[in-house]
Amino acid sequence: MSGLADQDRADQDRAGQDRQVWPRPAVSAWQDPASVQWAGQPEQARPPAPTPSPAKRADPRGHWFLLAIGMLLAVGALVLNGYVTNVVGETHTAPPATDHPSPQLAEMRRGGPVLNLTGSEPSSAHLPNKTIALTFDDGPDPAWTPAVLDALKKHGAKATFFVVGSKVAKYPELARRIVAEGHELGSHTYTHAELAAVPGWRLRLELSLTQKALTGATGLHTALVRPPYSSTPEAITGPQWESMKALAAEGYLVTLADLDTKDWSRPGTRKIVTSSLPAGGRGAIVMMHDSGGDRRQTVEAVDLVLKELAGKGYRAVTVTKALGMPPAQQQAGGVDRFVGSALNMAQRASGWFTDALMWVLVAAGALTLARLVFFAVLAWVHARRTRGGKRRRGRAPAWPAPPPVTVIVPAYNEAAGIQATVRSLADTAYQGQLEILVIDDGSTDATAELAAGLGLANVRVIRQRNGGKPAALNTGIAAAGHELLIMVDGDTVFEPATIGHLVRQLSDPTVGAVSGNTKVGNRRGMIGRWQHIEYVIGFNLDRRAFEQLDCMATVPGAIGAFRRSALVALDGVSTDTLAEDTDLTMALCRAGWRVVYEEKALAWTEAPTTLGQLWKQRYRWCYGTMQAMWKHRRAVLDQDPFGRRCLGYLALFQVLLPLLAPVVDLMAIYSTAVGDPLPVVAVWAGFVAVQALTGWYALRLDGERASALWVLPLQQFVYRQLLYLVVIQSLATAVLGVRLRWHTVRREGTFSAPTAPGLLR
Repeated sequence: MSGLADQDRADQDRAGQDRQVWPRPAVSAWQDPASVQWAGQPEQARPPAPTPSPAKRADPRGHWFLLAIGMLLAVGALVLNGYVTNVVGETHTAPPATDHPSPQLAEMRRGGPVLNLTGSEPSSAHLPNKTIALTFDDGPDPAWTPAVLDALKKHGAKATFFVVGSKVAKYPELARRIVAEGHELGSHTYTHAELAAVPGWRLRLELSLTQKALTGATGLHTALVRPPYSSTPEAITGPQWESMKALAAEGYLVTLADLDTKDWSRPGTRKIVTSSLPAGGRGAIVMMHDSGGDRRQTVEAVDLVLKELAGKGYRAVTVTKALGMPPAQQQAGGVDRFVGSALNMAQRASGWFTDALMWVLVAAGALTLARLVFFAVLAWVHARRTRGGKRRRGRAPAWPAPPPVTVIVPAYNEAAGIQATVRSLADTAYQGQLEILVIDDGSTDATAELAAGLGLANVRVIRQRNGGKPAALNTGIAAAGHELLIMVDGDTVFEPATIGHLVRQLSDPTVGAVSGNTKVGNRRGMIGRWQHIEYVIGFNLDRRAFEQLDCMATVPGAIGAFRRSALVALDGVSTDTLAEDTDLTMALCRAGWRVVYEEKALAWTEAPTTLGQLWKQRYRWCYGTMQAMWKHRRAVLDQDPFGRRCLGYLALFQVLLPLLAPVVDLMAIYSTAVGDPLPVVAVWAGFVAVQALTGWYALRLDGERASALWVLPLQQFVYRQLLYLVVIQSLATAVLGVRLRWHTVRREGTFSAPTAPGLLR
C-alpha cells in the first residue's frame, strides 16, 4: 500500500505519457502532494501547521482584457454589418411633396435633370439633342452588373453607374471593371438611405463612406450623386430639396433623370424600352437599375434601346461627357486609398463574421435542444428499467447478507458541519457492519476534535499532515477494513437508507462505482435555488443518461461507492488533477468497470451561498475537469467507446458551447437592439419552455416540487453568464500553464441544526 500512503510526484511518470496532466495542479494549503502523510489514533495531538508553500503565479487576468477587446470588435463588426444591410433602419417611404414649394424649388421642377446648387442661384441642365445617358442605380450586383456591361460593350456605349457604397465594398472587382471599360461612377449613398429622412450627420456619413469605398476599390473620387428614391425633377419633394442642397454643400452635382423606366417593378421588357426612348430627338438621362432583384428585363431592354437609338443617330455617353464637363472621377491620394481599402476589408469581414455567428447560433441552439430532448428520453428509459428492477445488463444479484462497508470522510476545516455529516452516517438504516473513517487533513480548526467528540464506537478519526483531498482519500483507502467503500464530503449528510441503496448496486460484480443522488440542502436563497435546479437537471438527469450510454464522467465526491480492489489496482486516487472525482471515474471506466447511478441514494450537500464562493467552486471543478480530459485524452483511441462518448460530450457541451455562449448573448442583444425584438424573445421563450419541460420531468423523477422552476428564466441572466465566464477563465488558466490552487469554499453549517435534511427543501 505504499503507492497509496506516499503519493510522490515522481511516481506519476511511471505510467507513461498517457498519465501526464497539463498543466499540473499547484501546491496549496489543501493540496500538497509532497507533504508527509501519517496516521494516528484519535487522541493524538494535531500535527504542526504545514510549511507555507512557495510563491505561486496568480490567476491569469490579461485574457479578460483580450475578451473585452474581442467583444468590442465583435460589436463593431455587428454594427457595421447591420448598418450596411440596413438593419439599423432605412426609411423606405419618401416624405410627401410640399403643397407650397419655394420659388427655387418650383423653378428646379421645371428645369433639367442635372442640378448645380452650389451657387447663390441654383441652375439645371438638359442633355443636348440626340444624346442619351443611360444610368444604372443600386449596383454593383454580381449577377446583373456584368450582364449590363456586356450589353453596353456590345454596342460601344458608355453609361453612368450610381453605385451603393456598401456594394462597392462587397464587390470591388465590379467597380474596377466599370471604370476599366470607360464608364462613369456616381454616388448612390452607402446604404441606399432616404436622405430626406435622415439627420445631417447621417447624410454626411453616407457620402463619406461611399467615397471611401470607391477609393478603396478604384482609387477614385466622384463628384456625381443621385439621391435614393429620387426620380425626375418634377417629382422633387420639399424634404428632398433640402437634402439636395445639403448634397451641394458637400460639393456634389445632383443628377436626376428625364425618363424613369421604373424597371424595378419589372413591367416587361417592351414597356421598359418604350419608357427609355426620348421623343422628338431630344436628349435624355434614363434611369434604370442593375441591382435590387431580377433585372433580366432591364438587360434585355438595354440591348433593344441601344439598337433602336443607334438607328436614330443617338450617341450613348456618360453624364459628364454629354454635358461637355470634366470627368466626375478624380484620382484619390495614398492615404485615402489605404483608408478606403481598410473600410472595404472591414465590411467584408463583418459580413463573414455575422454569417458565421448566425451559423454558430443556430448550431448551438440545435445542439442544446437536441441534448435536452435526447437526455430526457434516456432518463426516461433509465427510470423505467431501474424502477422495474432491471438494469441495462441484467438485474444485479442480491447480497446473501449485508456486506461490511467502510465510509471515508476526507475533511479539511469542516468544523461547521462535520458532526452533522458523521451523525447522518452513523444513524443509518443499513444492517451490515459499518466503519466510518474521518481523515482530518491537517485542519486548522476543531474538525478532528468535533468528530472524535461524538463518542461513536464505529467512528475513527485519523489525523495527517495536510496533503490534499486525494491524499486524505488514499489514507482512508489504506486504513479501510472492508472491500466496499463509500466516500462522502465533510459538508454532506446522508439519508438513513442511502448506504443501503449504494451497496445494493455493488452486488453486480461488473460495477466498480456507484454515483449517488446529490441534492442541495441550502436552497432557500436565489443562488441556492439556481444550484438546486442545476443539480437536478444538469447533474442527476444527465447521470441517468450517462449510465445508459456507458460514459459516466463523474462520481461526485459528495457521494460515491467503490470497490477497494478496483481503487488499489489504480494506485488509489490520483493527485494529478483538481477534479479527483472525475479523474478517478474516468480511470475506472477505462479499466473496464461499469459506473452506474442510484437515484434513491440521497445525499444533501451544502452549496455555495454567494457568487464569489460559487465562482471559486466552479472554477476548480471546470479547471480540474479540463485536466482530467487532457490526462485521459488517449481514451478516444481506446477500443471501448467510453472515451469518444465521454470526452466528446465534455469537449462539446462543457467547453466549446460555453465558450460560444457570449456569442449567443451578443447576437440576442444586437438583434433586439437594432431589429424586431419579437423573434428574439420568441426564440428565447421557446428555449426556456423546452428547458422548463425537461426540468419539470427531471424534478418529477427526483420527487421534487415543480414550483422550483419559477427561477429558471432568471437563471439565464446571471447564473448562466457566470458559468460560461468560469469556462473562459479555466481555459485561459490551462492554456497559459498557470497552476491553479485549491479554492476552499466557506461553510455555513447548514446541517448543524437538528432539522432533518429532507425538510430543507
